[in-house]
Amino acid sequence: MDPWIDRVLRIRRHARHGERAPHKPLLLLLALGRFQRDGARPMEFSAAEEPLRRLLREFGPPRPTSPGYPFHHLTNDDTIWVVDTPAGPGSPGPALGALRTPGVQGRLHPDLTAALTADPALLGHLARALLDANFEPSLHDDICQEVGLELDAAPAGKVLPSRDPAFRMEVLEAYEFCCAFCGYEGWLNGTAVGLDAAHLQWRAYGGPDDVANGLCLCALHHRLLDRGVLGVAADRTVAVSRKFVGRAPSAVSLVHDLSGRPVREPQPGLPSPSPAHIGWHTDQVFRAPARQPAA
Repeated sequence: MDPWIDRVLRIRRHARHGERAPHKPLLLLLALGRFQRDGARPMEFSAAEEPLRRLLREFGPPRPTSPGYPFHHLTNDDTIWVVDTPAGPGSPGPALGALRTPGVQGRLHPDLTAALTADPALLGHLARALLDANFEPSLHDDICQEVGLELDAAPAGKVLPSRDPAFRMEVLEAYEFCCAFCGYEGWLNGTAVGLDAAHLQWRAYGGPDDVANGLCLCALHHRLLDRGVLGVAADRTVAVSRKFVGRAPSAVSLVHDLSGRPVREPQPGLPSPSPAHIGWHTDQVFRAPARQPAA
């Protein structure tokens, strides 16, 4: 493994009560996007605050987090991130008031910018490593779009072991090629289309490739599961986040009307989603509270 990849993957992530903590990786992805567009130019906190807040809200844990936390604390990791103030080098701390002082800016460490300049492929390797190690694949494109990263031409640098190639077929067969939330099924020339094997507990956080951690979902509901719009309640019904807003009839029928609907069970003799994996998704991904089912 490239030493820089190893270094960014060793970023200290201070989890609270087991909560996933992608705050620093999200800041680093934002900084890599800025480097790809603007080179090594520093990033004023005042300019980074709202993009970073949006990233944390959309892709961080359900608990709200201040963008000042990663902007300051990433400086504690080895030669990754530097914060300067008008008074000189060194972060003023994580408090937003101090960071909003004019002239407070962050930048990639000079050693890292030198390595990125010397090896243009390194940026793509680092970004893919951070994405693989912290987020489900269905979220990668959305995150890259938010931070302005163009990775289409970058070689894939996998960090996690490859997904078990049998996982998708095992999950789709378990649910008889039907979405466990809405019942969608579709075929093209004998091949199921628009159906995914979704993980409840993400692989980046120890989720296994087995049926007890999987759901057969249509592509839309897989994406919404990974974004925390949808979840599985303790009574095995579909949970819909009250924070999701959709006014069009299609949003009502495809999302709102799922609230309280029983989740399809796998074939007899195959394991249902385990309470542990359901609980992980509820605690770490689902945007609580759940809306009440329509009368």
